[in-house]
Amino acid sequence: MANATTKLYGLSTCCHCRAIKKMFAEYNINYDYVQVDDFKGEERKAILEEIKALNPMCSFPTIKINKETVIVGNKKNDIKKALGITK
Repeated sequence: MANATTKLYGLSTCCHCRAIKKMFAEYNINYDYVQVDDFKGEERKAILEEIKALNPMCSFPTIKINKETVIVGNKKNDIKKALGITK
């Protein structure tokens, strides 16, 4: 799935979020990163609502791959599978 649209919602203090970012770098995965703790007020509220629509527990990391796949947590094997990574 080389052309996957990938979005990672995370926190600057989250070790699992950092691990996923590191994995994406290792595999040269292009992704959009939303560091939730950088936002305040209405912007932050809107982003949290966006995350809750994907992951009602609003936990991190929350990863959206294309329109249909949402993976919550540091589930590297699930993420690799969803992205078609076989290594």
